[in-house]
Amino acid sequence: MNLPDSLSKLFAYIDNNKVNFIETLIEAVAIKSVSAWPHTRTECQRMIDWAQHKMEVLNISCKQVDIGSQDLPDGTKIKLPNILTGTLGNDPAKKTVLVYGHLDVQPAAVEDGWDTDPFVLTPKDGKLYGRGSSDDKGPILCWLNAIEAYQRQNLTIPVNIKFVFEGMEESGSIGLHKCLMSMRRWFDDVDYACITDSRWLGNYPCVTYGLRGLAHFNLDIECAKMDMHSGVYGGTVYEAMTDLFNLMSQLVDVNGKILVPGVYDDVEPVKPDEDKIYEKIVFDVNDYKKSIGAPGRLLYENKKDLLQHRWRFPALSIHGISGAHCKPGQKTVIPGKVTGKFSIRLVPNQDPNKIEALVVDYLTKKFKESGSPNVMKCQMSHGVRAFTENPNNHNFQAAIRATEHVYGVEPNLIREGSTIPVTLTFQEVTGKNVLLLPIGCGDDGAHSQNEKINERNFIEGSKVLGAYLYELSKIL
Repeated sequence: MNLPDSLSKLFAYIDNNKVNFIETLIEAVAIKSVSAWPHTRTECQRMIDWAQHKMEVLNISCKQVDIGSQDLPDGTKIKLPNILTGTLGNDPAKKTVLVYGHLDVQPAAVEDGWDTDPFVLTPKDGKLYGRGSSDDKGPILCWLNAIEAYQRQNLTIPVNIKFVFEGMEESGSIGLHKCLMSMRRWFDDVDYACITDSRWLGNYPCVTYGLRGLAHFNLDIECAKMDMHSGVYGGTVYEAMTDLFNLMSQLVDVNGKILVPGVYDDVEPVKPDEDKIYEKIVFDVNDYKKSIGAPGRLLYENKKDLLQHRWRFPALSIHGISGAHCKPGQKTVIPGKVTGKFSIRLVPNQDPNKIEALVVDYLTKKFKESGSPNVMKCQMSHGVRAFTENPNNHNFQAAIRATEHVYGVEPNLIREGSTIPVTLTFQEVTGKNVLLLPIGCGDDGAHSQNEKINERNFIEGSKVLGAYLYELSKIL
């Protein structure tokens, strides 16, 4: 594919300014915008302010939208970081694309197992380690890098762009849906939407058209109004933790099969010709296994079955227990109340409310059968439907061509197993096609220790976004 002159100039600028772009990422990673920590919530707002300044330098007209406060479990209120919106261009003859990203990050500390300070961007072997480097500060900066390249090369930015950046995505995007619905008219001129908050499948370029949904549950068991000394009370009470283990062990078997009756009823059957979709996808099961350090075999050892169970089938995961002793050392206590946390990743046609009813009914029945006199309560704390989009839309074709311009290969067209609720909101408020255009690799460790983005992906990703804007302008 011959590269247009404008893209040649654009790409050259991005290559020549690699050092400057990485220095800006260093600034971004240094801001501890962890939305889950109340004591760093002001840093989330500082991150919004920092991004606004960077955008205004590029002549992006910005506005912050106040979305109020959050009630914490201890009864205190805490200010939510504002939503940052931006507009670049208002030419009615041009297409308009909506861009979304988030500026908050997951918690991180050296004692979690990081090799370096998570808030100091650390280059090593062509990788840039730091919290938010891949999820999602790096990809957001790729947009700004591309726009800077257009402007500094005196190239006309080929489309109008609207931006929505938030600071609470890692904590459930509190307030975002209501805010976007209230400003619905602002999206009237949007033709397409693009989200860069996702990653490749492995180390091969991708374009994503589907995500699983989510039903997250809290399972509470209470056996007493206080914690008890196991030497005094052990052997005399029905322990809450024992009940919890009993119930949690009946949710899913060792092979990943969900044991709740009815959960699979609405899952779309595999079509006769569906195998062909997976044959085309470039993916190495062994590389996938090595990337997570799995010591033994995976549940599925062939590409088709593994990807199907990652994308198109539901999965139940047990996440943890609160209310019990989990720190180093010994604490011989019987917890008076414990809460088990688990979730089911949902696929198209599955309704979170229906799944909640199935789970609650099942656990209630199992608890009754156990004969325990303790108090059990189960409820869904968060529910989101799965997202799917039409990958034959012009929006996706522009992203595919943009990827080919930069990487010289046709990208994988994939679904993904994670959940991004704002995709559904953007479908609703715009009524237009929503695209997920990943920047980082599948081994970036987005929510894990030693999160990184490859230097190559950060720089080439800036080119992909610039080329995507170019290709959108070619749509008739």
